Amino acid sequence: MAFLRRFKRSPFWYAGFTDHDGERVQKSTKQSNRKKAQGVADAWEKAAKLGSEGRLGEAQARKVISDIYEAINGSALPSATARDFLKGWAERRKGDTKPGTARAYGQVARDFVESLGERADRDISQINRADVAKYRDAVLKRTTPATANKSLKYLRVALGAAYKDGLLQDNPAAKLDAIKRREGDSAKRRAFTLAELKKILKHADGEWRGLVLFGLYTGQRLKDIARLTWDSVDIEEQEIELVTGKTGRRMQLPMAAPLLTHLSSLPASDVPNAPLFPDAHAIAAKETGDSSLSQQFHGILVAAKMAKERTKDATGIGRSQRRAISEISFHSLRHTATSFLKSAGVSEAVAMDIIGHDSAAMSRHYTHIDLAAKRKALAKIPNVS
Repeated sequence: MAFLRRFKRSPFWYAGFTDHDGERVQKSTKQSNRKKAQGVADAWEKAAKLGSEGRLGEAQARKVISDIYEAINGSALPSATARDFLKGWAERRKGDTKPGTARAYGQVARDFVESLGERADRDISQINRADVAKYRDAVLKRTTPATANKSLKYLRVALGAAYKDGLLQDNPAAKLDAIKRREGDSAKRRAFTLAELKKILKHADGEWRGLVLFGLYTGQRLKDIARLTWDSVDIEEQEIELVTGKTGRRMQLPMAAPLLTHLSSLPASDVPNAPLFPDAHAIAAKETGDSSLSQQFHGILVAAKMAKERTKDATGIGRSQRRAISEISFHSLRHTATSFLKSAGVSEAVAMDIIGHDSAAMSRHYTHIDLAAKRKALAKIPNVS
């Protein structure tokens, strides 16, 4: 059994034990409390014995460290597998972040666990920079630098939480730099032309015709439109009210004539909070709703011969090649609305207020845009229906 002794000039207890080579050694425990020092000494002796027997593997070493920690602090060393911590962290974020952000966190947590493979069931303290780099590079192969950087950012938040909880000595995700934009990744979203809008509407079946019209005449994001309910619209006052999912901004928009005509053609519901677009609403509520709706709209673009069909490999892992960045998507309707408004001479402040952006003009002059001004502006967008 390891023994303790003290030297006159030192406040600490020294441990005496036989090391893995069979030699007697004395080493300071750096502890002035005898009970704590004995715990450290016993753990060292245990490690030396396992080492002499060739049995000091990773799990045993972790146990020795845990014993020392408990001897000094009186409590067990905080620990968790990477899988358990990331799963729990993603669940906790559902209560303190917006639904869309929580879903993104959850997806990154699941993807990183998948990337870790068997290492996901090891203690999270074993996660290192190479594990994070492997995950980031895998995301980059199938998407874009922007998406890979966003995934890295979310993972940095997750591992930062593990660091704050004392489960990691540092944050390995913080050691990686953002990926620089590659040649060919500079494509930007553009507005649709009037002719393109008519082609899209020609191939937009069912609810998609309404979704497209709302995208054009409100300039709002696809998910926000998909989540609209009948109590969001006031047909008598010809107004729409919604809170944006991304920014939490409360929007009050006048209803353009084409929208009013389209809504009048829909079967109204007796339930106030019934969705305007039931199918899209159900998809938007799912964890992968954003992607599914975007894929459906891309299918409309393919049918209109404005985009190429996307394919996946047969492995189920993801796309076989990195998707080429498209300059048109549902988000292009926001650009289209802005373009039409500005081409019609609508001021930047009014256009940005309708779309939901914070414009420089509004910030400079603290402009309040009333509904009458927005109604007049929206009336200038061409009728494509």
